Amino acid sequence: MNIKKSILLRVRVAFLAVMLFAIAVIAKIGHIQFAEGEKWAAMGERISFDYKRVKATRGNIYSDNGSLLATSLPFYKIAFDATLPKDDVFKKGVDSLAWHLATFFKDKSKKEYKEMLIDARETGKQYIVLNRKQIDYQDKKTMMTWPIFRQGRLRGGAIFEKVDVRYRPFSNLSRRTIGYVNENDKGVGLEYSFNQHLGGQDGYAYYQKIAGGIWKPIFDANNVKAVDGLDLQTTLDVNLQDVAETALHKAMLQHDADDGLVAVMEVKTGEIKAVSNLSSDGKGNFYEKFQFAAAMNFEPGSTFKLVTMMALLEDTNIELTDSIDTGNGEHMFYNKTVRDHEEGGLGRVTIAEAFEHSSNVAMAKLVDKHFGVKPQKFVEYLDRLKLSKPLGVQLVGEPMPKITRPGEKGWSGISLPWMAYGYGFEFTPLHTLALYNAVANDGVMIRPVFVKSVKKADSEEESYETDVLNSKICSRETLNKLKLLLEGVVEKGTAKNIRGTHYRIAGKTGTAQILQNGHYTKRYITSFAGYFPAHAPRYSAIVMIKNPRGWQQYGSSVAAPVFKEIADNIYARDINLHEPMALKKFATSDVLPVIKAGNQQELTMLCNELGISTHTNTEEEWVRSSRTGNGVNWKKNIIGKNIVPDVKGMTFRDAIYLLEKSGLKVFYDGRGRVVKQSLDAGSRVSKGDRIFIQLG
Repeated sequence: MNIKKSILLRVRVAFLAVMLFAIAVIAKIGHIQFAEGEKWAAMGERISFDYKRVKATRGNIYSDNGSLLATSLPFYKIAFDATLPKDDVFKKGVDSLAWHLATFFKDKSKKEYKEMLIDARETGKQYIVLNRKQIDYQDKKTMMTWPIFRQGRLRGGAIFEKVDVRYRPFSNLSRRTIGYVNENDKGVGLEYSFNQHLGGQDGYAYYQKIAGGIWKPIFDANNVKAVDGLDLQTTLDVNLQDVAETALHKAMLQHDADDGLVAVMEVKTGEIKAVSNLSSDGKGNFYEKFQFAAAMNFEPGSTFKLVTMMALLEDTNIELTDSIDTGNGEHMFYNKTVRDHEEGGLGRVTIAEAFEHSSNVAMAKLVDKHFGVKPQKFVEYLDRLKLSKPLGVQLVGEPMPKITRPGEKGWSGISLPWMAYGYGFEFTPLHTLALYNAVANDGVMIRPVFVKSVKKADSEEESYETDVLNSKICSRETLNKLKLLLEGVVEKGTAKNIRGTHYRIAGKTGTAQILQNGHYTKRYITSFAGYFPAHAPRYSAIVMIKNPRGWQQYGSSVAAPVFKEIADNIYARDINLHEPMALKKFATSDVLPVIKAGNQQELTMLCNELGISTHTNTEEEWVRSSRTGNGVNWKKNIIGKNIVPDVKGMTFRDAIYLLEKSGLKVFYDGRGRVVKQSLDAGSRVSKGDRIFIQLG
């Protein structure tokens, strides 16, 4: 075969192949067009149109008095359907509309906006975003008066897409507690913890996909309207929150600290009235980075000595007046040395003084002596006091406390002495606050509360009552002694620098070394936990400041002053904390004089002088009175050996005599007769215990 025939044959074969391929393409097109037309049309419909989720408006978060802490404000994104305006409307208004857009957004010139509008009109674009900047409702109302747009949605082509933006009127106040929820429905704080309530129920709307991959909303009868979220009524007091945050910020700035927290709790209800968590950015500024109070474990340090004393008083026969030798402030346990912070040590002191001056040696020796052969019994106090499990507060993210028990890996001979003064285990600051609040609350331990109720407008959907964790943390006798110890810390112990004049504070300082890479460093977490006023507690609080720099390194000089500043401010603005001025009493002919309690012989003599008849059914020296017609009846008073006498209603002279005769050290405030006493009448006491009486 010659070359010419070979080429012709190849051309014919190629031509035939192309023809067969063309016939196959035409056949496939016909098959798709006619045989599968409905199938592909439906798929195109699904690709071009879709139901998309429409986010519901989130509920509001309010403070305890109804102040707005977080809300959703409507903002809008403006787009334009260039096919809707009539020709005369578009031509007449396009120049003016371009000027308004350029003047308002200031990102493009009038000419550029005009070219954009005309191009969209000529190419038949049904959806073009004019500017991605979000505008508020007032701006939207203004834009709806502009040329072309004033014709309305269907004739003017203006498309305002609503976008809800979370807004906090008080800016960063309690930012981490209020929290946030991101686009992936992850977050922190109340926003995340109550997301199901705040988030509402999303709706669905019909959208069309147009050129550029943009989805344009289409009005459809099948659209499902979103249901707005519910509101939260929190326990936070914005004024107290501001006070707490300001005091903490000032102290952290003064001491150049890394992190810090404050939490203030109402004693009877457990309501958290203020909580602030601040961290340094390394440039002299502080911000809320983490919820330390509820979501991070710390070694409590010396604030835990309250538990140590509770266990000793409950489980042994020790008295606060017993003495203990702390030596030069150092004591060896196995191969480890326990040290006191006071140079040279305290020497031999009473147990009460050892607690007031925060002796690590004393606490470690006492616990080792009484619980050394039964360490599990000491650890069980953490279980009884709900310190070994999460408190179950209303914030998501509460960690499990870290506690090593006897027999477990990590337990050694030094573990128990370490625990005595707050080392070797961890729980959250709210655990410590709940414990001190329980002492202030007459032994009733309650769960801290952040949210009072969930509301829909003015209708309450859910409410959260005070939840009791432990109805009796210890005996009444032990509780009274713990109160005296905590008052002693402030009156004459490590926190005497915050001793007040108008009211009394009870609490405990703490200073714990920071554990890093398995070793304790020369960096500290300082703390103070307590309550006030001591004789009738209304608030409890905890302050923790991590890694203060400078010469002040202890809880007494770093954390305690913050507590005092907050307490002073609350006392100054809460009239209910102030003792009312006594009304002047005027004698009248038909009114008996005030006779409540005292020495029977002296009271009888007084009544005889005044011509008042008396009746008695007791020979006791000390009596209480009750009225019988125009006379007075004497009844037996609570007086006895080693018990607290009932001195309410007595003159100051008689009260002092009886209380000191019982071996009590008396502290008082006011003038007149006794109206309150800090220790319950009839409870057992030991010599050297202290009592506070209020005169009025």
